[in-house]
Amino acid sequence: MKIKTLLLFLFFVFNAAAFSQNKDTVYGWTKTGFIGMNLNQVSLSNWAAGGESSVSATGLFSGLVKYNSKKEFWLNNLDFAYGLIKSEDIKVRKNEDKIEFTSQYGKYAGGNFFYSALFNFRSQFSNGYNYPDDSTVISKFLAPGYLKAALGIDWKPVDYFSLFVSPATGRFTFVNDQVLADEGAYGVDPAVYDALGNKITSGKKMKGEFGASLTALFAKEIMENVTLASKLNLFDNYTDDEKANRLNVDVNWETALLMKINKFLTASISTNLIYDHNIPVPIYETINGVKTQTGTGPRTQFKEVLGIGFGIKF
Repeated sequence: MKIKTLLLFLFFVFNAAAFSQNKDTVYGWTKTGFIGMNLNQVSLSNWAAGGESSVSATGLFSGLVKYNSKKEFWLNNLDFAYGLIKSEDIKVRKNEDKIEFTSQYGKYAGGNFFYSALFNFRSQFSNGYNYPDDSTVISKFLAPGYLKAALGIDWKPVDYFSLFVSPATGRFTFVNDQVLADEGAYGVDPAVYDALGNKITSGKKMKGEFGASLTALFAKEIMENVTLASKLNLFDNYTDDEKANRLNVDVNWETALLMKINKFLTASISTNLIYDHNIPVPIYETINGVKTQTGTGPRTQFKEVLGIGFGIKF
């Protein structure tokens, strides 16, 4: 994933730099946010092409409190998202689940550069399942949970774009469920068993890593009533025992395009690309016309959501 990650990063930076001509930095406290509900409904009756009726709803909240001066800045961002979907003959399932908090402080270093410290926490609200199996839990609150603390340099050419580079980043992965920890879920050390299957040592509930990270943030109203926000996080682990893992950069890239139709109606498109070499993803193959899981392995994960709903930007 190393070369692909570099290309993604260059594409992100060059596109952001194209907007970085205006230096209209806003000083003092700024408080902004968005709260909304996206709805999607499909109804079919005697539909020859096939398909299923379904209804889904996703609640969203994003809040930003930011302080800017010529000598320092402090940014705090909180994001929540939770969504459910129901289709014919299938129970209600979640299709979105996110908790994320980021706090970053910077002290002026000269030019457009700041000495900076960053703190980030990510997890989810409720249990996740490997559908169509809806009985085996594969994730829950704080399983996984991710905590990152980093020291580095932040480049802020304009108030809507920043590039933070840290050669000293600590990242901690939490799996606060012993069953999942024993399985070695999300990269923690699994349980050790003897030849008879008796557990000798329980799986670890936490994994610590130390490495380098990069965080690029862009958020701007690119045209009237259209806002583009994108966040790219990269992490390279210095301490992994396996050289193959050290050569793979972990990626989490989120992008959202928010379009305001009127005072309350909104339309949005959001994407999320994730690659983590330590997270095994189910691999499926079609065998005799049946989709069958044949194993697990690292894979690029991608999610895209198109929504129309009610929203208030403040």
